Amino acid sequence: MQQPIMTDERFLSRPSEPATEADLGVAVDLADTLAAHADSCVGMAANMIGVSKRIIVFADEATGRNMIMVNPRIVERSGEYETEEGCLSLTGVRKTIRYERITVTYCTRRFREVTAVFEGFTAQIIQHEIDHCNGILI
Repeated sequence: MQQPIMTDERFLSRPSEPATEADLGVAVDLADTLAAHADSCVGMAANMIGVSKRIIVFADEATGRNMIMVNPRIVERSGEYETEEGCLSLTGVRKTIRYERITVTYCTRRFREVTAVFEGFTAQIIQHEIDHCNGILI
């Protein structure tokens, strides 16, 4: 079910807790909320809907579908660059450092651990959402 967007920067600045199988309903709500904002948003983290769990959802350019990651962590990165990003939870656009290519270890919705490489804009989205999980705001 679509949820309201959290804008409290104090809440968003707190690192999120690891997600468990009991939190999978949050992933569904997060995906529904992203779908409702598809015209203005390409990724979301659970804290953006007021749930402090390490779950993200994003538009995957390679597949054209939204993808869910549970407990994602970047294990490798290369190709540093500076860019500007916006966020549904924050006003305006802000400068940040991102990496062109990242390797992410995460759990699927079935809690199977996977490691995958992402590049370009999809990698940028994932980095933004993992920053949210870590309490880092652009």
